Amino acid sequence: MHIAPTRCERTHGDSRFKAHRNRPAVSNEKILVVDDEPDILELVQYNLEKEGFAVYTAGNGKEALEIADQVVPDLILLDVMMPKMDGMETCMEMRANRKLDGSVIAFLTARGEDYSQIAGFDAGADDYITKPIKPRVLISRMKALLRRAGKNNEPSQSFNGKSITIDRERYLVTKDGKEMSLPKKEFELLSLLTSQPGKVFTRSAILSMVWGKDVVVGDRTIDVHIRKLREKLGDAHFRTVKGVGYKFEET
Repeated sequence: MHIAPTRCERTHGDSRFKAHRNRPAVSNEKILVVDDEPDILELVQYNLEKEGFAVYTAGNGKEALEIADQVVPDLILLDVMMPKMDGMETCMEMRANRKLDGSVIAFLTARGEDYSQIAGFDAGADDYITKPIKPRVLISRMKALLRRAGKNNEPSQSFNGKSITIDRERYLVTKDGKEMSLPKKEFELLSLLTSQPGKVFTRSAILSMVWGKDVVVGDRTIDVHIRKLREKLGDAHFRTVKGVGYKFEET
């Protein structure tokens, strides 16, 4: 069975502020699923509950904002096309809520166009998943996102890769056993990308987290710093996601 878009249009009633479980949750992690299709909500909820998650559901963006503010989910799974408030606007509203700073947001949608995915990442999403998708694959993606977020929440002063190690306390990078000192912004950019290997960081996120919101710099500034990191640490580690941003990968 696949999780796929349906053609029928249905409306939802009241917000669901209570987690519905087929059996007791064995995880402390809470997931909010937001979709205007009851069939998809039920299928995703059923499979997540089988894995022991506490699952909350909402039928549109406005309901989702209310529930998210009250329960502060660990992960939010959003559809794009929804009544009252679409997924993009909902995601931006959630990212503006400081209570949800630690929440992972992923889109689950039939909209697979490049511009939709770019818009999703720009809105603040951590991942963009297209339907149809098998439930087991979706669950694996959810678990991977939660693991990544968990690692990111743990304070770490070092990164130990296969060929690269980073000592964030000493501002020191080691490549194949050879120590090197990087300029501050190159080091901060590298530190950000390696904080979550495999995660795509959007250009806007990089500018905000490395240069700050009050500093005006152009997109080319990021490209120049990435080019310098590639020259010093190897081109294969730094992947460009066209129209979105960059990610660090182990090789």
